[in-house]
Amino acid sequence: MFRYLKELLLVIYLLLYSDYYLERLNAMGIGPAVLLFGAMFLALTFALLLTAYIRQTFIRHLFALAMFISAVFFDVYTRVTADYLTYSSFVSLVYSGGFIQEAAYQYRDAIVHGLLNGLLLLIGIGLRPRHSIPVPNALRVAAPVAGVLLLSAVLFVRAGEGARGLPIMYTPLAYLNLFGYEALHNTVGPREPVTLARNGPAVSHDIVLIIDESISGNYLDINAPFGVHSNLKQAHPGVDIFNYGYAASIANCSADTNVTLRYGGTRADYMRINSTLPSIWQYAKKSGLRTVYIDAQRTGGNLQNLMTDTEKKDIDEFVQFDQTSVRDRDMAAAAKLIELLNDDKPELVVINKVGAHFPVHDKYPDAFMAYRPTLPRGQFTEIADTGKRDGFNGQPDDWVLYRNAYKNTVLWNVGEFFSRVFAQANLNNALLIYTSDHGQDLHERGNPGLNTHCGGDPVEEEGLVPLVVIQGDQLHTLDWSAQLAANKDRSSHYNIFPTLLQLMGYDLAGIESIYGKPLSVPTADDFTFNYRFNARLGAKPEWKHIDLNSIVTPGEAPTSVAAGQ
Repeated sequence: MFRYLKELLLVIYLLLYSDYYLERLNAMGIGPAVLLFGAMFLALTFALLLTAYIRQTFIRHLFALAMFISAVFFDVYTRVTADYLTYSSFVSLVYSGGFIQEAAYQYRDAIVHGLLNGLLLLIGIGLRPRHSIPVPNALRVAAPVAGVLLLSAVLFVRAGEGARGLPIMYTPLAYLNLFGYEALHNTVGPREPVTLARNGPAVSHDIVLIIDESISGNYLDINAPFGVHSNLKQAHPGVDIFNYGYAASIANCSADTNVTLRYGGTRADYMRINSTLPSIWQYAKKSGLRTVYIDAQRTGGNLQNLMTDTEKKDIDEFVQFDQTSVRDRDMAAAAKLIELLNDDKPELVVINKVGAHFPVHDKYPDAFMAYRPTLPRGQFTEIADTGKRDGFNGQPDDWVLYRNAYKNTVLWNVGEFFSRVFAQANLNNALLIYTSDHGQDLHERGNPGLNTHCGGDPVEEEGLVPLVVIQGDQLHTLDWSAQLAANKDRSSHYNIFPTLLQLMGYDLAGIESIYGKPLSVPTADDFTFNYRFNARLGAKPEWKHIDLNSIVTPGEAPTSVAAGQ
């Protein structure tokens, strides 16, 4: 038996993923594609076998380690997300490398399972061969390289698609090849300075962009009859509120939306604009504003949403809440915002709130448990986003509990957030724009699944966000009322960056020629969101149009007095 231990370990390892292979075969059906898939599968499996028979111990161990790391990476991702690792997802993970320590803690069980499975592969390749095969050693050494290159070529031709159902140890390695190729051939150019013309003196009031997390526009009382109390519907002394109703998000994933909100990418030209044109911080500093970024989601100075150290240099004050519990970070953000609004300094403030990203079990205090029954409490108290899915199976009854926990979270992180801002901040000299990065699929349609956003086949609610302008009633900026009726329920995130630039005094004609229309003019927006934002290697973005006639809105009223707070 020990003479064949090497081969046995490799066979067992491959059989562990038999469901994965069969799922792909079932999806393909009967046809020529199955033959091509089978040939590719056999070629990669044969290359794996040849790798295990490399004579030189060091080279064999080197390939064993590379394939082990690659396979564990793929395995852990699928366990955590219950989804396939696409090339677009791989690129997003590379850009999110700063959160590896946080992820390692949150997903340690999945990582342990992936490592244990991967040990079969590592040992199976690494053990000294006890048998000879009639293949020159040079071909054995070339086999794993050829396997990765073969898969890379297929993925390149098919714009990142084509690895589903194949032995998993090759996929991240092939993705890494594609990523390296793209990095070497990135010719978008360097970041440009501000060249837009400005009209008038330096800006003398605060401009605030509040980007909430996972707040779906159809779950707020400003847009739906039984929506959650937001404190944005009723009047407040000294403040004008302009509700632009439902808006379309840039994308249904956080990083894609946030980077575009900071750089002003358009539907037709977001890759070039986001990569080469000035950031909102550069425009703000040119207009005389101090710049402040409040990140309630991350700690320890970690950057997110494709922010770089170069971009950060244009931020005068970078705020995170390392010592604050996840549940209270939006309240800490509110306190910081109140402090900035009361300091009599003209500033651009951008806030990334905690909002209502999964898991929503523990993102609100007991006093705000207005909607019941709800998800069990106490498991995710210090997890800002994602987290394990233990005890949540995505069944209809689970989603009832989830939606109630989601509404409680919105009541706290939106309703209470604005309650404190309106009560304590001096808004006389301030202009605030409120939105969310994307909406949510809360499975009101009865559709199966665990995900709430970032889906490859999204429902319309994933791109449905609120859009509200809040302004001191004596402050004169843009004529918000002029186009409110025309733009309500007809605008999008793509109108926010041009609006911010117009508020900073930049020339309207110059703004529109590059960034599109602000909210001060009829936006004539397409009302679509992008669910293939990382369209790469010749692939095209995918756009989902939002039909407001098909939007599902919540129908239950709260069951406790906390909703009236």
